[in-house]
Amino acid sequence: MTEDFKRRIKNFLLLDIETVCSHASYEQLPDRMQKLWDKKAVSLKRGDDSLTNAEHFYDRGAIYAEFGKIICIAFGAFYWNENEELAFKVSSFSGDDEADLLRQFKALIEKYPADQLILCAHNGKEFDFPFLCRRMLIHCIEIPKALQMTGKKPWEILHQDTMDLWKFGDYKSYTSLDLLAAVFDIPGSKNEMSGDQVTKVYYEENDLAKISRYCREDVVVLAQLYLRLHCFQAVQEENITRVG
Repeated sequence: MTEDFKRRIKNFLLLDIETVCSHASYEQLPDRMQKLWDKKAVSLKRGDDSLTNAEHFYDRGAIYAEFGKIICIAFGAFYWNENEELAFKVSSFSGDDEADLLRQFKALIEKYPADQLILCAHNGKEFDFPFLCRRMLIHCIEIPKALQMTGKKPWEILHQDTMDLWKFGDYKSYTSLDLLAAVFDIPGSKNEMSGDQVTKVYYEENDLAKISRYCREDVVVLAQLYLRLHCFQAVQEENITRVG
């Protein structure tokens, strides 16, 4: 490990969020939002009419902050244990009350110095970070300084994105966390469920605990990937602590 890495991890937080449709079905959307989703669905179909607008909402609504909501935020941090070995601890906030969930997360990251905190997520710059900020605004929750990126120059933003680190400036394609885990021979997080099942598990199975476990495991994979992208050894399984 480099001295720079050892300094950085004091204020380094890896995270992942799980989102679902704002309502259990298209029919439960307010009329105004139904009409706006209908407009959105036109661009999503792109000539493919195999799914109805209602089916598209259940399938895709969760990825848009205007039509989705956050039900779980998992986060983890590196540290050195009593044996001076690199260790990792992961925990999560989850619940049906999104506003309460976001306030908990806000309180967590405000414990760190705003000008030193580094948040890391996979595709975080395009999804996790803006989704968190947009949902905070919807609930009139002041966005923490560490997440206030408007007007900042690129070099003033400390946050990391493992997908960005893998791209090396190539913007032609999306590379999933699961694919990179396989490429680097890192154990995956899809043993119990996969990301496209979150809405179904939440609304049909009512199993938030299962989603939380999945979200935490994604953060473990994220942490191991971050290390491998810097040519560091992965954290040994016995040095990973899961809370929740």
